[in-house]
Amino acid sequence: MSVAENKVTLGFEAEVKQLLHLMIHSLYSNKEIFLRELISNASDAADKLRFNALSNESLYEGDSQLKIRVDFDKENRTITIEDNGIGMNRDEVRENIGTIARSGTRHFFESLTGDETKDSQLIGQFGVGFYSSFIVADRVTLETREAGGDPEEGVRWESKGEGEFTLETIQKLDRGTKITLHLREGEDEFLENWKLRTIIRKFSDHISIPIEMKKENYGEDKDEKPVEYETVNSASALWTKSKDEISEEQYTEFFKHVSHDLKEPLARVHSRVEGNNEYTLLLYIPSHAPFDLWDRDPKHGVKLYVRKVFITDDADKLMPRYLRFIRGVIDSDSLPLNISRELLQENKLLEKIRSGAVKKLLGLFEDLANNEPEKFKSFWKEFGQVLKEGIIDDYKNKDRIAKLLRFSSTETDTQEVGLDDYIGRMKEGQDKIYYITADSLSAAKNSPHLEIFRKKGVEVLLLGDRIDSWLTDHLSDYEGKHLQSIARGDLDLGKLEEEKEKEEINSVGKDFEEVIGKIKQALDGKVSDVRISHRLTESPACLVSEAYGMSRTMERILKEAGQNFPSSKPVFEINPNHPLIGKLKNEADETRFADLTLILFDQAVLSEGGQIDDPAAFVHKLNSLLQQFMA
Repeated sequence: MSVAENKVTLGFEAEVKQLLHLMIHSLYSNKEIFLRELISNASDAADKLRFNALSNESLYEGDSQLKIRVDFDKENRTITIEDNGIGMNRDEVRENIGTIARSGTRHFFESLTGDETKDSQLIGQFGVGFYSSFIVADRVTLETREAGGDPEEGVRWESKGEGEFTLETIQKLDRGTKITLHLREGEDEFLENWKLRTIIRKFSDHISIPIEMKKENYGEDKDEKPVEYETVNSASALWTKSKDEISEEQYTEFFKHVSHDLKEPLARVHSRVEGNNEYTLLLYIPSHAPFDLWDRDPKHGVKLYVRKVFITDDADKLMPRYLRFIRGVIDSDSLPLNISRELLQENKLLEKIRSGAVKKLLGLFEDLANNEPEKFKSFWKEFGQVLKEGIIDDYKNKDRIAKLLRFSSTETDTQEVGLDDYIGRMKEGQDKIYYITADSLSAAKNSPHLEIFRKKGVEVLLLGDRIDSWLTDHLSDYEGKHLQSIARGDLDLGKLEEEKEKEEINSVGKDFEEVIGKIKQALDGKVSDVRISHRLTESPACLVSEAYGMSRTMERILKEAGQNFPSSKPVFEINPNHPLIGKLKNEADETRFADLTLILFDQAVLSEGGQIDDPAAFVHKLNSLLQQFMA
């Protein structure tokens, strides 16, 4: 096939076009990250080759000295980044460069605000990677060949970063990838030796693979000698050094390398564990949540190395899902170097490493909570909802996680109330931790179920996050105190309720036996029971879930998710002291009695954030009654 015949022009996906536009216009103030990103990609390619060569040494093609080479040409105004890593074949180039095959892409674009500063941070979270080339270049050429591949099956990719790119098959004798950036006008600062070296040492000094450049005096002598290269980075794995040898700047740049984040991390833990199972971990809490935080199946996060050889970044094997926001590395001295990704699934040593890493991270969270409250507030704001999943997923550490939880309550709208704080403020005679779940904080805060608690000055936790309905199903007790929903079952206030109050309610109940029977008839099929309420002081009625049934909030969440199951019928509670209930008790007209009962029922549904079955019928009944009262 001739070059002309094998060269094809293809269009970028719409998402790639949008990303390229954003990068060129949003990252203009941080241009030098292009070199960090391209070197990072080259480092990943070398790591992958080193891992694959463990089981197939022929992939090295006689050259096992992995390296990255950075060069520049002032006359042609180009920068070249070349590696001898794993390389790509034609299909991989088309998939990895022409598209963005990554979960959460749509959510990423939906998260963009139009504010260049905020969007540049999001781009950093997404991982700008190869596309960062177009921050400084108006044309990019990529030449690559996969390790072990046919030298006649190399691939050249080229684009001006606009709407399309070309692909063609070329001869490429060496494995790996070479990227040539044709710089835009005005980007001449990147054609200086000292500038490129400074960027490499600033952003990529920690990379364990040598990054080479021509010797600084190359080209000054008219009788030029053969080109000599020298390593410009320290080329040693940062995490293997002692803490005293690592500066704050180095820690920060390593975080940016492993996370592709433009911002500094919130906190970190760097630890060496010795004994029968030796490993080192360097783990970071980002300062802000990634755009794909709610993707429970991330393919990035923490990387596993064995004696500095990259093995996998399959997050599930290294971190439980509720810690999917953690970034960093774990390097084992005890795992076999030739372990396959499949064998990792059942490896006991890896299970212990994962368990130890989780303990270290929980200790870091606890340290923030106890000693750096402002940092912990930031941590909770960004990752609190995800950490709540740990109560469900990690039974072994449930008590430690529960101590870290923070909630809003009737005492404060902000999520800063810990369970220990709540217990410390409990009323004399109170033996339960009271809470309410709802679709939002506003719905929880304005629930009629709170009325008796406000009257008695009893604090109630307000749980308005979607995860909270699952959380409370798995956290029934804390420090010997039962967590009690105020919207489920009979309300038992224990010693908080005086005997006189109980006697009054029982006495009133007898007076309302007849009207309760009529309400049951009017609401036949809608409720499981009707009874006098202990909890209402201002509202006429409310709905209560069965003590051991599914909460109303959980039912709504599951239905929104498309789950089909028979709905449970709530208990309808009435307030005998409310004028509308008094009016109902004395209503002789059966039609008006039924209409008023149905209106009160629908109002109770609305007050908890639910949707009524027939809004038009509700409005019609309400208008009819209003006209009668106004006549």
